[in-house]
Amino acid sequence: MVTSDQRRRQLAREKYERQQMRRAEARRKSRQRAAVIGAAVAAVVATLVGLVVGGVFDKDKKDQAADPAANPSAAPSPKQSPSPAMAIDKNAKYTFDLKTSAGEIKFEMDAAKTPETVNSFKSLADKGFFDNTKCHRLTTSGIYVLQCGDPEGSGTGGPGYTIADENLDSLGKPNDQGQVIYPAGTVAMANTGQPHSGGSQFFLVYKDSPLAPSYTPFGKIDAAGLKALEDVAKAGTADGGQDGAPKTPVTIQKGAVTQN
Repeated sequence: MVTSDQRRRQLAREKYERQQMRRAEARRKSRQRAAVIGAAVAAVVATLVGLVVGGVFDKDKKDQAADPAANPSAAPSPKQSPSPAMAIDKNAKYTFDLKTSAGEIKFEMDAAKTPETVNSFKSLADKGFFDNTKCHRLTTSGIYVLQCGDPEGSGTGGPGYTIADENLDSLGKPNDQGQVIYPAGTVAMANTGQPHSGGSQFFLVYKDSPLAPSYTPFGKIDAAGLKALEDVAKAGTADGGQDGAPKTPVTIQKGAVTQN
């Protein structure tokens, strides 16, 4: 016969065993969850490593860098040359006369406001640097420019040196988007997006264009030149896109800078 004390001890032992079994089961499930989570994390890490090694993220970066939406940029020249010594009258005004296949485009440059830029362009023009070069880029949305000055005709060429940014505050205070208006008729330096990275490439604005005040404005196109530029723009790009080679080819046959 089982006494009441023995019965209580038996019930207590069974209760303890049930508690131990539940704890063991909880530990087992916890280890399973940890293993599943660990495997998932490892799979994600492996996938990320594969993407990096495979160049997927690099491709995204390249695609972003190639986006020309608001940046009339020019890659630096692979060859390096010394910048020209100052050889102009810093108090004078000069005219850059571009005889192009689309008509004559003239613009006035004020050396008092942009001495480094004017000096560089006169030095290059005197050497025939711009002769028989193509204006390689036309934009028809967002910003409205024709870009020239690349001896390679591809957007990657330059004189082998860079010049300092100048006159950047002349177009007023930037708006909330950090932009100012480059008015139609403005001539400004293209660059790589970095300060003081301009070379020989420049852009001719044929319609008011909002841009960051990062591109040295150094010239004003005359009425006849602006009309020729507008005619080129009306034809659009060669492929019908918003940014590309102009459908009407524009070759600078002769570029000359003279003091007024």
